[in-house]
Amino acid sequence: MAFTLYALIQTAILFTNAIAVLHEERFLSKIGWGAEQSIGGFGDEPGIKAQLLNLIRSVRTVMRVALRSLKAVLVDLSGTLHIEDAAVPGAQEALTRLRQSPVAVKFVTNTTKECKRTLFERLRRLNFDLQEREIFTSLTAARNLLEQRAVRPLLLVEDSAREDFTGLETSDPNAVVIGLAPDHFNYQTLNKAFRLILDGAPLIAIHKARYYKRKDGLALGPGPFVTGLEYATDTQATVVGKPEKAFFLEALRDLNCSPEEAVMIGDDARDDVGGAQNAGMLGILVKTGKYRPGDEGKINPPPHLTCDSFPDAVNHILEHLLGSKQSEN
Repeated sequence: MAFTLYALIQTAILFTNAIAVLHEERFLSKIGWGAEQSIGGFGDEPGIKAQLLNLIRSVRTVMRVALRSLKAVLVDLSGTLHIEDAAVPGAQEALTRLRQSPVAVKFVTNTTKECKRTLFERLRRLNFDLQEREIFTSLTAARNLLEQRAVRPLLLVEDSAREDFTGLETSDPNAVVIGLAPDHFNYQTLNKAFRLILDGAPLIAIHKARYYKRKDGLALGPGPFVTGLEYATDTQATVVGKPEKAFFLEALRDLNCSPEEAVMIGDDARDDVGGAQNAGMLGILVKTGKYRPGDEGKINPPPHLTCDSFPDAVNHILEHLLGSKQSEN
């Protein structure tokens, strides 16, 4: 017979192991272990228990990757495809190869220093193959929230980004919206925001990035200013951009795929990769843009992959996640 008793037993064991691995927390709790249980201090010799926990987590990761059916790739823009008016070397060609594969591609960004139209025109000048409708920005997410709440925002964003809020009533504001606005981060404007929040206006952060990459080096993002207002007013901001789970789910909504069927590529370990993985996606961290050595160790779980640049991330997707190696053009 094709199926021997040994083969049947082996199949049952493998199936049971798969269920246990994919439901790690439930399985470990049944035997009195916790998935987050301490495995010893730095420099300690790991015991059998610690080694088994690490093995289960490693196999879990491999099996989850193997069981995925990849349908979509979300791509960060600033720091991943380009830095201001300079493209990451090889990024245009890599994007073309990715588009030739059977996956949907969408571009997701926290950029708030310019409107989506200006950003799209910048990318087209850099010879990237994309359409404006394929870009989902945190400005779009912020506008959607403002319309849902029917509030009048005090917009702390750059003048070049205000186009994405055209049509919204902004006189006599009763909400504070803050993005990246170096020209408006002065005492007078921030104090106006402070007073509005004290009077009950909600604080809406387009995102809370700590810093971003410019051609002349790293620069402060809106995060420190949002945190300052939170501290001064003893309130908590509503964040609409990355790394919020809702942002990633909204980006995937019109692609008709679940987070488990998508991969995120970005240069920000926390906002791009950590946020995507918390939403159920795989995350690939690239060592361009704002990346600094050791960033991959700042999130848990760690990135699915950390690689040098966007072209390397595309190579990994084509060769390992889609199961068909693409030839170089």
